[in-house]
Amino acid sequence: MEILIILGLVLAGAVYLTVRSNRPGDTTTRPSQSGVHEKTRLTTNQGRRTSQSQRFDAAHKLPKPEVSIITGSAYVVDGDTLVIKKTQIRLFGVDAPEMDHPYGKKAKWALVSLCKGQKIRAEVTEQDTHGRTVAKCYLEDGRDLSAEMVKLGLAIDWPKFSGGKYRSMEMPDARKMLWLANARQNGHMGLWKQYEARQAARKLND
Repeated sequence: MEILIILGLVLAGAVYLTVRSNRPGDTTTRPSQSGVHEKTRLTTNQGRRTSQSQRFDAAHKLPKPEVSIITGSAYVVDGDTLVIKKTQIRLFGVDAPEMDHPYGKKAKWALVSLCKGQKIRAEVTEQDTHGRTVAKCYLEDGRDLSAEMVKLGLAIDWPKFSGGKYRSMEMPDARKMLWLANARQNGHMGLWKQYEARQAARKLND
């Protein structure tokens, strides 16, 4: 009789284990080859997704890049353009005459005089529509090259880009002298074409 009871208990235990292991939706444990129940492991892809989600944090965005600075001796192209370490740089916020415009050569040589023997510090602000690097340029003593050119009457403030920073530094007659630069700022490029046509005709007559 006792033997029958023991056999019944063993049989009941076996049935219970079989039913439990085949229960639908039970992903907590699974039988291993050794017969011991283990926790279900994440697949490789599941592990990758979990790791990636932990690394991503929308609140931590990359900071804005620091201001790029170029320092060195300058080769002057014209009254508002120079080259430092093979980078062509447009002076921030001002407009000087082109080389073939009135006062163009004078503006260039004034900038040459300012930069001669100096280590120029250019703090890059942007790139203009012509692909030139725009920068605030400073002499070794801290003077702003854009401001110095305006004070000499050989460049004018360009409020569209400077916010009017240099306007109060302009010589009283600067915009009359540099009338072509002023025309460019006001969108009167027809004056440029007329001037260039007159210059071309004069050269032919010479």
